[in-house]
Amino acid sequence: MKSFAFLLLSFFSLASVAQTAKPEPQQADATNSAFVRVQPALLADDDIAHITLGQSIYPLNGPWKFTVGDSPLDPATHQPLWAEPSFDDSHWETVDLTPPPGSFNSLTGAPGFVPGWTARGHPGYSGYAWYRIRVRLNASPGEKLSLAGPNDVDDAFQVFANGSLLGSFGDFFRTHPAIYESQPTLFPIPPSAQGTAADGTQVLAFRLWMDPSTLTLEDDPGGIHTAPLLGQAGTLSANYQVRWLERTRSYTLVFVEFLLFSLLAVLAFSLSIFDRSDKIYYWIAAVYAISACAEGTSLAGNFSQSISGSTVSILLDVIFIPSVLGGWVMVWWLWFQRRRPTWLPKAVVVLTLLYMVGNFLGEEIVFGLVPHSVAVKFHLLSVAARLAFLALLVLVVILGIRYKGREGWIALPAVLMLSIARFQNELSTLHVHHNWFAFGIRLSLGTAANLLLVLTLFVLLLRRMFVSLRVQRERALDIKQAAEVQQVILPESHFTFPGLAIETEYRPAREVGGDFFQLIPHPTDGSLLIVAGDVTGKGLQAGMLVALLVGAARSTAEINPDPLFLLQALNRRLLGRRSAQATCLALRIAADGSATLANAGHLPPYVNGRPLNMEGALPLGIIDGAEFSVMHFQLTSSDKLVVISDGILEATDAHGELFGFDRVAELLRNSTPVKALADAAQLFGQNDDISLVALTRTT
Repeated sequence: MKSFAFLLLSFFSLASVAQTAKPEPQQADATNSAFVRVQPALLADDDIAHITLGQSIYPLNGPWKFTVGDSPLDPATHQPLWAEPSFDDSHWETVDLTPPPGSFNSLTGAPGFVPGWTARGHPGYSGYAWYRIRVRLNASPGEKLSLAGPNDVDDAFQVFANGSLLGSFGDFFRTHPAIYESQPTLFPIPPSAQGTAADGTQVLAFRLWMDPSTLTLEDDPGGIHTAPLLGQAGTLSANYQVRWLERTRSYTLVFVEFLLFSLLAVLAFSLSIFDRSDKIYYWIAAVYAISACAEGTSLAGNFSQSISGSTVSILLDVIFIPSVLGGWVMVWWLWFQRRRPTWLPKAVVVLTLLYMVGNFLGEEIVFGLVPHSVAVKFHLLSVAARLAFLALLVLVVILGIRYKGREGWIALPAVLMLSIARFQNELSTLHVHHNWFAFGIRLSLGTAANLLLVLTLFVLLLRRMFVSLRVQRERALDIKQAAEVQQVILPESHFTFPGLAIETEYRPAREVGGDFFQLIPHPTDGSLLIVAGDVTGKGLQAGMLVALLVGAARSTAEINPDPLFLLQALNRRLLGRRSAQATCLALRIAADGSATLANAGHLPPYVNGRPLNMEGALPLGIIDGAEFSVMHFQLTSSDKLVVISDGILEATDAHGELFGFDRVAELLRNSTPVKALADAAQLFGQNDDISLVALTRTT
């Protein structure tokens, strides 16, 4: 972490030093050869800018000649005629690229913005246009020169020097050029393309292409918004690196958002694994996963030419942004646990699709797909969908305030900022500043909304965690009390009864177990009734079912201690209680050793290490009037009877091997005490409750 912080600090320091060292032509010191020296000469006429270059760069503010449309090709060279030095452009418009004081790009917030051709008499125009400028260079012999393309341009361009193509930004090998996000460019000027006229005059020409979609995305779009730079190759190369550093620094928060959203998506998905019953975590994970994809796409589009501007627009404006906005509506709807209005999820789906269609056709991402007049109507559809989303979000938060109180008020500012941030393009048209720079780092309204949402969710999740901890403490107390009650209702481990030596052992898999047994002596005839069973499930629910069966067994035994009568009564108690089932056996041993056993799906007892051979039967709670197995046998002196639960048999070791019947039978034949048998199964690998009751006849 310290290394990361050191690298980040070093990066900002380097960028600051580089920015400070950026040559300023107007303040160059003629006595110091390491600084820029620019001496604009007097113009011989209005169409030529006279420049004397030393170790210098010069912003080409003008005078530029400009026209809309595209150049015809020279039949002989197949090169654009408008790039040739001999072409007469005197009838073209004159344009000055000097930025007005205090101007800025309303979309990105970058300073020094020059309005495009839509603000210079060509509103609504998109397509090709040309800029030409004549410059007279007084450069040293052999001086290497370069041209830095404009930092801000709509959208793609080719640049020519004296009719020779220097390079391009964008793919012009198509019917309609592929565009990319504006990036720093640098074009070396070969000696063959430098001034060929006797007085050193050369012509620089830019062939521009603006995509129709740019008309709806930016304010005052069209052409060059920052002047190109001409100068000494080494100085411009350093300036080119500084421009990339400035661009990298300005997108620092976008990179932070990408990492943050990726981590939040993983975290929310992890929470959904631990709590599958709450769908809110799935939605949060999906929203942040899509948001991370959106930020990653933005970074790829702004720092490479691997993904075209139209592809970026389709991914961001058509897929990711509408999906994220619809996802946030569902997040807050689920967060506030609303089930009404029931039409809201369907409305979210419809609005998301309308938003997607409105952006796809309204922004004219696919050139010529629909007429511009139709695209304007679809843009209005996009605006209407966003307004409807705003209304839905406000409705959900108002319901949250009504039913959740404080949580709704906490979410309100973030929801409002999220909704307003979706209208950044419209705010740009109104010249509302929605980008701010601090130490070269750009903070947009959308970024601020995203960070506020993260902070809001953090506060709400922290609050939910504290509430969950309180609930867990209360549940832990309930379970502890249930375990104490269960220990009370179970017989003592050394229960005394005339003529019988009795041992019991109970090892629940959790604090509250699902096994139970009762030893109920008859008050007059000297018999003993043993009831043992295993209810379905574990934990508190199983413990409550055990309490029900124990109470029912004892009350029924007071009426009639017959084992079959007892099982039939317990079966009726469990019917109609959803998934409440239990295996159970009832064994009555008379004073003379005669025994009656009724079984409802429980393991048969072992007598002298061998299981009794009796028919199987359904557990309790399955069907009304179920028939249970009944058998009679005699216990003689020194006979040992052991009742076990399936938790012993199902104990499993690390290799998946079961403890099994054979081990149980062998231990019982060796007269192993029940405590030792329970210890052996527990050490082997306990998975379920373990209970044992052993009776040895002593008379």
